Amino acid sequence: MTTRLLLTPDVARVVRHDGIAQSFQTLARYIADDYVRWSQFDKSARVANHSDDGVIELMPISDASLYSFKYVNGHPKNHLVGLPTVMAFGVLADVATGTPRLLSELTLSTALRTAATSALVAQHLARPSSRKMALIGNGAQSEFQALAFHHLLGIDEIRLFDVDPAATDKLVRHLSRIDGLTLIRCRDTAEAVRGADIVTTVTADKRNATIVTPDMIEPGMHVNGVGGDCPGKTELHRDVLARANVFVEYEPQSRIEGDVQQMPADFAVTEFWRVLRGEAAGRRSADEVTVFDSVGFALEDFATLRWLGDRAEALGLGRELALVPEMDDPKDLFGELDLTPVAETATGVPAGLRAALLNCVPHRKDAWTTPPSSRKSAEALVAPAT
Repeated sequence: MTTRLLLTPDVARVVRHDGIAQSFQTLARYIADDYVRWSQFDKSARVANHSDDGVIELMPISDASLYSFKYVNGHPKNHLVGLPTVMAFGVLADVATGTPRLLSELTLSTALRTAATSALVAQHLARPSSRKMALIGNGAQSEFQALAFHHLLGIDEIRLFDVDPAATDKLVRHLSRIDGLTLIRCRDTAEAVRGADIVTTVTADKRNATIVTPDMIEPGMHVNGVGGDCPGKTELHRDVLARANVFVEYEPQSRIEGDVQQMPADFAVTEFWRVLRGEAAGRRSADEVTVFDSVGFALEDFATLRWLGDRAEALGLGRELALVPEMDDPKDLFGELDLTPVAETATGVPAGLRAALLNCVPHRKDAWTTPPSSRKSAEALVAPAT
């Protein structure tokens, strides 16, 4: 009984093999397929532990066959210590036995699935003629959003703004050679949003911000609000929401974490799965303003893990882990400790300890091996007492 382990290089190999456009298309299809099965899932809002510096969350979900969870953090100041703002991993397990089938990184994969979900929703909420997008916040998630909208919706002009010019430099460096995609640097949010068909906000600060204000909104715009994703963290002025048709992933979670946390409990929102199932309308007119209040939901990670598992198996990626012990007697867990007395040498020191002292084994690239002087000390330590 083994568990397949996928690390970030494995996920990168999937994307390089399939191509970024095909990867987004396939992942969006997996997500859509699971949203259509909405009623088959045992759902709950994620469990969050907040601090002054960020949040750590667990995101569980299951259907009748598979269970998944994601561990994920959000720490906006992490870049100051050389760490990503978001780090994640996840598990896909069999419901019938609880056996973990897949253990995967989800840091890179979360960026892929968030962008795929944004583009999937926009296919139903943005005007079909949309070609220009404002991208406010040019950090770690921005390239993924840009490419998903370019490949899945045909966006060919992206207007960029970030309070940190270096972030915009980074995005332009990565995407300046993408065929058919024009990147325009803007001086502020208002300039970037002016004339855009779609506005994507993906900022990181954990605060109640007003990145987009009502005076920036034009008839027919679709707003993809990605950065507001925990209590006390918003991006859209409440009056932007008040004039729009607002869509969410899972209402109980969005009311706590999304931009709609600013609105009264009876403020109308539509869960996106209802649009996919034809139970609710998406965009109703060319002049309507639509908002996707995206916070990220466990179903999207469930779909991502299914996609990764399928592609890894097809491409022979990952490695097998003995994560769960294999026992002749499943009731004899204590036997796994193997507390059988260890034979002692003539020195009175267990043979295993003597070998360890005399032969230090490197366990990482910069590990040391016992130098001659240290070896002499080790020999003295295990020498017979006189």
